[in-house]
Amino acid sequence: MLVLSRQRDESIIIGDNIVITVVDIRGDKVRLGIQAPSEIPVHRKEVYEAIQREKERKAAEGPATDAAAGESKK
Repeated sequence: MLVLSRQRDESIIIGDNIVITVVDIRGDKVRLGIQAPSEIPVHRKEVYEAIQREKERKAAEGPATDAAAGESKK
């Protein structure tokens, strides 16, 4: 893990097209601004983990659920 120190209004750049800027610091909270291309999803870690759990749940249900849903529509 790379650890950097930044002050308010300073940025780091990831690759050629992702910029993370320290927008504000209040007590023990840091507000970050993130500029990234629209095709790159940006999520808080807990949101990303919830999305992954939902994908895994749907994958576990798999085609059997899809087939059952298709049969009931006929």
